[in-house]
Amino acid sequence: MKPTTRFQLSFMMFLEFFIWGGWFVTMGTFLGNNLSATGAETGMAYSTQSWGAIIAPFIIGLIADRFFNAERILGVLHLVGAVLMYQMSQATDFNVFYPYVLGYMIAYMPTLALVNSVSFNQMKDPAKDFSFIRVWGTVGWIAAGLAISYLFNWDPNPEIEGDKGMLQNTFLMTAVASAILGFFSFLLPKTPPKAKDGKKITVSDILGLDALKLLKDRNFLMFFLSSILICIPLAFYYQNANPFLSEIGVENATGKMTIGQISEVLFMLLLPYFFKKFGFKKTILVGMLAWTVRYLLFAYGNSGELAFMLLIGIALHGMCYDFFFVSGQIYTDSKAGEKVKSAAQGLITLATYGVGMLVGFYVAGKITDANVLAEGGHAWKAVWTFPALFAAGVLVIFAFLFKNEKIEYKE
Repeated sequence: MKPTTRFQLSFMMFLEFFIWGGWFVTMGTFLGNNLSATGAETGMAYSTQSWGAIIAPFIIGLIADRFFNAERILGVLHLVGAVLMYQMSQATDFNVFYPYVLGYMIAYMPTLALVNSVSFNQMKDPAKDFSFIRVWGTVGWIAAGLAISYLFNWDPNPEIEGDKGMLQNTFLMTAVASAILGFFSFLLPKTPPKAKDGKKITVSDILGLDALKLLKDRNFLMFFLSSILICIPLAFYYQNANPFLSEIGVENATGKMTIGQISEVLFMLLLPYFFKKFGFKKTILVGMLAWTVRYLLFAYGNSGELAFMLLIGIALHGMCYDFFFVSGQIYTDSKAGEKVKSAAQGLITLATYGVGMLVGFYVAGKITDANVLAEGGHAWKAVWTFPALFAAGVLVIFAFLFKNEKIEYKE
């Protein structure tokens, strides 16, 4: 790969995830402080990610794969996103804010697949090259969090009672970054549509329904159902972690949450060793256990001498995500035949980020509203105990019903 192409792809990945991390982490805090949104309303806002994930395959399958270059679709979607982000920054009421965030996520979620398509199209050996490009996305997410907390100081100041911070500026920052990536996308290497052989693309192809036959395998069925269920406690983290840390007085909460992305890189490096030594089932179970432990740390470590437990809980993000979701992608790849590999991954993505997270954000909103205190604030111990017990329940079910099988890890 040419150095200029490597730079282009790396910069594309950096901005792609800088954009996502630049507003998604802090949206719950912004909605509660600035728009007086309820937990249910915050859950609605976060669930737009799921609606975007459900609609994204149609945009990719029906448009990008058939008619237009991927980099051009990427550019248009990010330019549209820049406009919607600016509108979100100006909203002073949740009812005004929600249509913009819904429109934005419908535009943004397809870009996750598009940046991968543009990258893969330039690689002779994706297995070797892609991780070195994709890691810049994680760097971008981390950079956004650090900028919000330490460069611009937009987080609420816990030392000033009633301070709401300046989190509305995160949408302006993201709008600028989205506009830059939008224009930059037109300079990316050409990635022409692949479906030009006259073959008709069906809804079954787009949604990966051909992979449904894998559900006849009891082990894969248990993994599939567990993947949906574990996304319910996952939604609690995305929706409530930043508002929780801000409410209990943690300084620079957004910057501290980047510890989770740093740990994601570290645990990704440990995954091959762990996977080979202990196998798929034990790796998945450790991932599920990490969810339970992190939420118990959040529930019981938010005061005084135990406050360091919060940082440990954040740092467990890498184990939570990599040991379950990345291991799950490897498992899915091994179970699917050559003809349905892509379909199987698409089905898992639809089930988790679509259905699982949609249910999860709804439940998280309801649980959060049920634990609002009369004097203001939340009974966070009760809020975090629910996903901890839920994750533990999924762990027990998976441990008993999933039969151990040997899966090869292909580096």
